[in-house]
Amino acid sequence: MLIVRRNMSCLASVLRYSDYGDPSKVVKLCSENIETPHNDKLLVKILQAPINPADINTIQGKYPIKPSFPAIGGNECVAEVLQVGPNVTKLLVGDLVVPFATGLGTWRSHAIYQEDELMKVPNDIPLPEAATLTVNPCTAYRMLKDFVKLKPGDTVIQNGANSACGQNVIQLCKAWGINNVGIVRDRPELNELTTYLKNLGATEILTEEQCRSTRIFKERKLPAPKLALNCVGGKNGLEMSKHLAQKGIMVTYGGMSREPVIVPTSALIFKDHEFKGFWMTRWKEQKGKCAESTEMFEDLFQLVIDGKLKAPKHELISYKNYEEALRDALNVGGFIGSKVILDFTK
Repeated sequence: MLIVRRNMSCLASVLRYSDYGDPSKVVKLCSENIETPHNDKLLVKILQAPINPADINTIQGKYPIKPSFPAIGGNECVAEVLQVGPNVTKLLVGDLVVPFATGLGTWRSHAIYQEDELMKVPNDIPLPEAATLTVNPCTAYRMLKDFVKLKPGDTVIQNGANSACGQNVIQLCKAWGINNVGIVRDRPELNELTTYLKNLGATEILTEEQCRSTRIFKERKLPAPKLALNCVGGKNGLEMSKHLAQKGIMVTYGGMSREPVIVPTSALIFKDHEFKGFWMTRWKEQKGKCAESTEMFEDLFQLVIDGKLKAPKHELISYKNYEEALRDALNVGGFIGSKVILDFTK
């Protein structure tokens, strides 16, 4: 526990790494002195912080962002404000906050952040939803808003539908009256997975094989998709893109298959398809705290409060058991798997 006294440094627990490699081996639990916040800075207590695939890839050295060593893992969290500097104007002691900036290193019990790096969260939002709000829900929101002007009754198709981002896409589509067709890998628990995703709001769930042969768009059971969201790549992305409507757009935001995106010549010439990419980190860096980001977070907060946007299935593990947490995050199993969230309250 951190004991805070005015004008005195304190000791916090941090999950730090000094080299790239296997996260369960290179990440170590360390102590760090925390100074009293000055100017526009705040002292916060981290309550929960998830382990995302990008966090793992960063520690492995496989992500575009290369931190300076020693580095502290994590990009998302929900925290409570404990102390504020004299120039802090918008946040108060006791407020719940989430990071707006990226690369802050959130796997720690306490931290000093600048006020403009944080955003206040309504107190009636559950901690897991707040802790996992700034990556996958924001990515899903921006992809659905920024590339095609979707209206109720339109169709979006996506692969990786059971991923954390895919589940957010499904929920947002349901809330906005948009048809969502999800593609997943075939597996023994396919019926359970299909039921789970349809209960979230998916209109239809197809396996990769079914995606190749489905006639739901040709028989006009659903309008042809105006937007395809690709986090897999390779043949999976290719087969999905074939269902796009004339002038449809495929947005790639991941490459889980580690295979390149394949674009048929006919799609470019005869169907006028567009192929784009999206990275939430770049969007935040380019936009900053603008009217669009304010509207996005207000919409997401309200959807959570209304019960229309829920955190993915998750497992809370004490930060003291970080080695177990990292192993679990590396070996997510089952038809959905559980997102691992580090619990800093225990």
